[in-house]
Amino acid sequence: MGKLFKKKSIEQLLEQSQNKSLVKTLGAFDLTLLGIGAVIGTGVLVLTGLVAANDAGPAVIFSFILASIVCGFAALCYAEFASTIPVSGSVYTYTYATIGEVVAHLMGWTLLSVYLLTMSAVANGWSSYFNNFLEGFGFSLPKELITIPANGGLVNLPAICITLLITWLLSRGTKESKKVNNFMVLVKLFIILLFIIVGAFYVKPSNWTPFMPYGIEGVVTGGAAVFCAFLGFDALSTSAEEVKNPQRNLPIGIISSL
Repeated sequence: MGKLFKKKSIEQLLEQSQNKSLVKTLGAFDLTLLGIGAVIGTGVLVLTGLVAANDAGPAVIFSFILASIVCGFAALCYAEFASTIPVSGSVYTYTYATIGEVVAHLMGWTLLSVYLLTMSAVANGWSSYFNNFLEGFGFSLPKELITIPANGGLVNLPAICITLLITWLLSRGTKESKKVNNFMVLVKLFIILLFIIVGAFYVKPSNWTPFMPYGIEGVVTGGAAVFCAFLGFDALSTSAEEVKNPQRNLPIGIISSL
């Protein structure tokens, strides 16, 4: 039983990280944009309309506020651990140092499941947007190639292609992927700002009725979906060994991106 809860000291973890050859290229600004890019990609562009708004209706704003409060406390915890144990592994490493090996093992699989779920949601959303973009030019992909077998199709080909493309980009190294991410985040922020400015002239309060069609339960259900969207900031702690001055920059990146 004692071996199941075997811990690694902070000194051991720091020593192991020093033996790795990862290049430290990320600053606080890069981390902030990395977190914002993940949050916007999942939350604003995918889960808001496809999931959360269907449950909460116009009250989806309360779903976002609820999720942000919960994530705020989580972000403070991440910032504290990331500055104390600036090594890769995120919650897996933190659990290994505080609780023990068996719980860290379970936490590692939980993290993997969360990333798979989030990645698949974003890839599926991107596939839908990509097909809508093609339809604007009078061309669309066959339904069998944009639908998974569970929904009557063969494969979601655009989702697979974009996943492989991003994987290839990440394999090129942090320095190269950082530049692409920073550019894409700035573009997304500009698009959202443009959407807000233009959309402000088309707001119709009559559409806000009923404001809370499914009551508090709908708001909480929407908040659960939005919570998944906010989880971009936690991925920052996995890149701790590629961060310049991680004790300072990681907390700044985590808090500011949220």
